[in-house]
Amino acid sequence: MASDTDILDQIRGAPDLGALDQLRVSVLGKQGSITAQLKSLGSMDPDARAAEAPKIHAFREQVTSAIADRKASLEAADLDRKLATETIDLSMPADDRPLGTVHPVSQVMDELAEIFADLGFSVAEGPEIEDQWHNFTALNMPEFHPARAMQDTFYLDRHEGEEEPKVLRTHTSPVQIRAMQAAGAPLYVIAPGRVYRSDSDATHTPMFHQVEGLVIDRAIHMGHLKWTLETFLKAFLERDDVVLRMRPSYFPFTEPSAEVDVGYTLENGKRVIGGSDGFMEVLGSGMVHPKVIANCG
Repeated sequence: MASDTDILDQIRGAPDLGALDQLRVSVLGKQGSITAQLKSLGSMDPDARAAEAPKIHAFREQVTSAIADRKASLEAADLDRKLATETIDLSMPADDRPLGTVHPVSQVMDELAEIFADLGFSVAEGPEIEDQWHNFTALNMPEFHPARAMQDTFYLDRHEGEEEPKVLRTHTSPVQIRAMQAAGAPLYVIAPGRVYRSDSDATHTPMFHQVEGLVIDRAIHMGHLKWTLETFLKAFLERDDVVLRMRPSYFPFTEPSAEVDVGYTLENGKRVIGGSDGFMEVLGSGMVHPKVIANCG
């Protein structure tokens, strides 16, 4: 029978994982030498058992630890050999990995914010679930104004304690009200964001994006508005020959109000920005209505 030292030496010198496992079975298996020693404890008298049991258990722990160490060493050596013999062909094409991109709408919104930042505007934000005072009343749209009609506006269920139901904001103009109340004047902000209207057809969706601009300062007039819009449109459309046309219009929260058109030329049946063969409406504008300013204090 091999001595304890011989067994440990055999484990430490096992040439491969297969030989190591055979040693494990021969020592710790059901018919192994240490297992046999443990079984023999039952036939010993109490004094002999008390003397031998700790020795056998201690040696069993030594063997278990030696097997684990040798196994780790052999596995590491196998991995080193495998890595040394394998090569990576860097010329092979890698699998395509689809990458996410910024949504076109988000790209446009970011670009608009950058252009207005260069003009001295900051970005203001507000809630998309809005009360009727900020969304309608403060903007000079009284109780029976057509814009409040159920067919145009998404009304939410009224909660207990609310005087009137809230709405999904129909424009970003409520952000202007909140900005004026919070900051006063002078004020140069844009209000980009999602808005909601009960309108769905080939050219409309119930949710869309708006960007509104607001200037509150002394001696501001329509000339400032026109220059700002011309500068913005030239930067956004990336053309210096933008032709701007302002037509009288009506919005309840501006006075005077104007629709803004951009001129285009026809080239091979296509509209090209620049020139005045025709005009295309691009936005609405105006001076903040005195009642709106009064409503904001």
